[in-house]
Amino acid sequence: MGIWRVRDRFLDLQTRWFTLIGEQLETEQGEPLEYWRIERAHSVIVVPLLAEHVILPEPTYRPGVGQATLDLPGGRWSQTYSLEFTAKQILQRELAVPDAAIVALTRLNQVGWFVNSSFSNQRLYGFVAQLDPSHPPQTAYVSFPADTAGVQVLANELCCLQCRAVLQEWQAQS
Repeated sequence: MGIWRVRDRFLDLQTRWFTLIGEQLETEQGEPLEYWRIERAHSVIVVPLLAEHVILPEPTYRPGVGQATLDLPGGRWSQTYSLEFTAKQILQRELAVPDAAIVALTRLNQVGWFVNSSFSNQRLYGFVAQLDPSHPPQTAYVSFPADTAGVQVLANELCCLQCRAVLQEWQAQS
């Protein structure tokens, strides 16, 4: 398989969190193809563990879905900071977990997984955070047992495919 050649990049709109690109490509057969894509800031999703339970923020309204959904703590990674710093900031923002309450923070993948479709490109980084039970989050949260049955129930409750993937990768590595 050959590489398609970029004949023209007619749009390159850059914002802090994504870039919208419009290109005219040339296929291996020399055919022109107009292609639109979005390159997004990479994502970080954390599986927080507290006393043998996976904990999550209470459901939050998601404009793109049109309803409140249950999601693992997550957000975008600005390459200004380390992935670990970003994971800690996410836990602080979404569950009010201070750094001192994080016993261990482990990456599930060293190189981000591609989240790639014909329209969007980004990488996904997964973490597991073991939290100190003597410092529970200072905000409301939802919990599920961290055993096989509890994780399966949680996976069925999650609407976010990226959250499901990180959760199931953690379960596979455990």
